[in-house]
Amino acid sequence: MTNNLSLLKLLQLSSPTLPVGSFAYSQGLESAIENGHVKDKETLQIWLLDSLNLSLKWVDLPIFSRLYACWGSDDFEAVLVWNQTLRAQRETHELREEDHHLGLALARLLKDLGMDDANTLYREKELCFLTLFTLAASQWNIELEQAANGFIWSWLDNQVAAAIKLVPLGQTDGQRVLTEIIPQIPEIVAESLKIKDEKIGASLPMMAILSSQHETQYSRLFRS
Repeated sequence: MTNNLSLLKLLQLSSPTLPVGSFAYSQGLESAIENGHVKDKETLQIWLLDSLNLSLKWVDLPIFSRLYACWGSDDFEAVLVWNQTLRAQRETHELREEDHHLGLALARLLKDLGMDDANTLYREKELCFLTLFTLAASQWNIELEQAANGFIWSWLDNQVAAAIKLVPLGQTDGQRVLTEIIPQIPEIVAESLKIKDEKIGASLPMMAILSSQHETQYSRLFRS
């Protein structure tokens, strides 16, 4: 029963219906499509796998495990340190603003659901979404690796949904991309949890450039 409840809580946390507004952002993908870097199923798959293997694996996921551990030991000061470390890895104003707005929205939701730590974080000026996601995972007794897989799933699902609108990509091709990438996620998560503190960090220069261009892109569907 406990395992089933944790799974259901993870599904709630990683659901596209979670009222945080993640559907409004594309994380540089809209500019990548505008500039012709992503134009079909194959190029989308390359874009997503590069983001997973070269960025999320080395930044978001290792910090995910640190934040999760901090919540488990009630070390709020360490939470703030890792929150700032993650924010410092966001390479553009657009990406920092996205992270803060999503984090603030999730903090508001968790506060309304009765989490005292979320109420404290809600007053912070530079939140990261991951900080609140790990708080919820810890409070709801979702196992670390399972929670990290759920976080990556929610990111991937949102990116594919954006590509379906922008390329445009058919629903079936979107599912083909998910089918190809999903089996690789558990291994990426497992490897990321072994990364030591001094190895945390990554840069995707082209994504940073595209994200910067998106801030002034003339016509766009997604928020900048």
